[in-house]
Amino acid sequence: MFPRALTALLLSLIGFCAHAESIEDGYAFSILGSPKYLYNFSHFDYVNPAAPKGGSITLSAIGTFDNFNRFASRGNAAVRSDTLYDSLFTPSSDEIGSYYPLIADSARYDSDLKWVEVEINPRAVFQDGSPITAKDVAFTFHKFMTEGVPQFRVVYKGVVVKALSPLTVRFEFPQPNKEQMLGLLGLPIISQKFWEHRKFNEPLSTPPLGSGPYRISAYKLGQYVTYSRVTHYWAANLPVNRGRYNFDTIRYDYYLDDNVALEAFKSGAFDYRSEPSPKNWATQYQGTNFTRGLIIKQDDKNQAAQDTRWLAFNIHRPIFQDRRVREALTLAFDFDWMNKALFYGAYKRTTSYFQNTEYAAVNYPDAAELAWLAPLKGKIPDEVFSQLYQPPHSDGSGSDRENLLKATALLKEAGWTVKNQQLVNDQTGKPFTFELLLPSSGNSQYVLPFQHNLQRLGINMTLRQVDNSQFTSRLRSRDYDMIPTVYRAMTYPGTDLQIMWNSKYINSTYNAPGVSDPAIDQLTDAVVAHQGQPDALLSLGHALDRVLTWHMYMIPMWYSNRDRYAYWDKFSMPAIRPPYAIELDSWWFDVNKAARLQAAKK
Repeated sequence: MFPRALTALLLSLIGFCAHAESIEDGYAFSILGSPKYLYNFSHFDYVNPAAPKGGSITLSAIGTFDNFNRFASRGNAAVRSDTLYDSLFTPSSDEIGSYYPLIADSARYDSDLKWVEVEINPRAVFQDGSPITAKDVAFTFHKFMTEGVPQFRVVYKGVVVKALSPLTVRFEFPQPNKEQMLGLLGLPIISQKFWEHRKFNEPLSTPPLGSGPYRISAYKLGQYVTYSRVTHYWAANLPVNRGRYNFDTIRYDYYLDDNVALEAFKSGAFDYRSEPSPKNWATQYQGTNFTRGLIIKQDDKNQAAQDTRWLAFNIHRPIFQDRRVREALTLAFDFDWMNKALFYGAYKRTTSYFQNTEYAAVNYPDAAELAWLAPLKGKIPDEVFSQLYQPPHSDGSGSDRENLLKATALLKEAGWTVKNQQLVNDQTGKPFTFELLLPSSGNSQYVLPFQHNLQRLGINMTLRQVDNSQFTSRLRSRDYDMIPTVYRAMTYPGTDLQIMWNSKYINSTYNAPGVSDPAIDQLTDAVVAHQGQPDALLSLGHALDRVLTWHMYMIPMWYSNRDRYAYWDKFSMPAIRPPYAIELDSWWFDVNKAARLQAAKK
């Protein structure tokens, strides 16, 4: 998905006229409140504006890649290929949803937000030196509308984009909609000259013409890709870029197995690694290179909204259409034992779709929330009004029978009975069997304990592990019974929720369970209609979170509020780290550290 839709009022609202169109000018945008950085800011607080340019960093990627078009409807795009293009405006990493000019210079709009005109920076150019023009912006919109993902066409149906002059582009909306208006300002801008006679939805076997700070300079499909800094990058000294993009080259080496990648990192094959496995972090990051300080370990607490991991039911499968069945399988997932035995207590249980934010429904619904929920009574689970959602807990022994007994009772209510140690349907006599589809590069330590508990219920869960390309293909066609999924962190209830849960976007790969529910449609539509209204979004976030969790469309697994990473000691970084990202692009190659490291290795 292209960068998160911009959803706020412009920084400076200059008056209002009730009976005549009022034209406003703006510089920066903010989702909630006002942008942190004023018009004349020189750089973000979390960078070193004097950071030296030069050196290289080698990173890793798991799996494979076969093309360079991030927006193709098939194939695996190369890592980082989404950053080849700049957008009109770009976010900061120390605020929730503030955006500042990149390709754009400024914007003007009418007070009803029916249209916006963006002035393009006259110095903005693509990497071949050709200018970025209003025609390129209009062409980009047209490409996304005609050859992009179907969800884009639904969101922006009726929008008209016009190039008024070489450097002025106008967006017109079928009805006043600031969400649509601001969402387009984060769209990556592509070159009409390059893409005019190419299919935007097809894989690209050679690097495209970009506009960002790095270009692809070397590659071998499926094995590695190298990005080189554009030395004459036109936007290098803009406030949003100063102190960033300091490495001359960034190389990604691909590994088919993450354990192999870990050993390669420890031997010095690449420079930085973020560790997803608590077991690896506790047992593998040790040895001479660590004790001598050649490799630095960091374990930082993260207070930002967190990605969460779930097992998604395909509720289009008949066996998963009954909520009682989904609840029973959730009871069979013994997180407490897994966390202790497999993950060294490093994870926390997922409890919300707004984990670690104020939008998580942790209290009983108040009056404002009930105003959204009451009209839906009878269409949503009754527990929404009277109970707080909590995933099942066990005693952590691995032999807790209480949850399995509850699961058995639910399955019996739903029409399933154990016969000859198999759970069979009372009406059809068919056994309860399904497939868990797994990507080859995923962490699957939890699978066998979960499978064992299901067997105790008489359920046969088969396992099928496929490569990343096949997994992506089956995800797109919803050809699975159950899959593991990462629910991306949401700092606030934005319009992305429609793509994830609204029936208008049922074919979205973000809607892994395949939810199509009128009550959820109503709540997500209300989220869109109330963008920029903090009080309404707070109550809507609570309401939607409560409804989704009680429907039990997915089994909650875990999340971590720690950033665990390690790197070879040849880099420096700013004194201030932003709260919402590690911001590797603000690091720089430290020649003195690199020299000491090289000498220490001898």
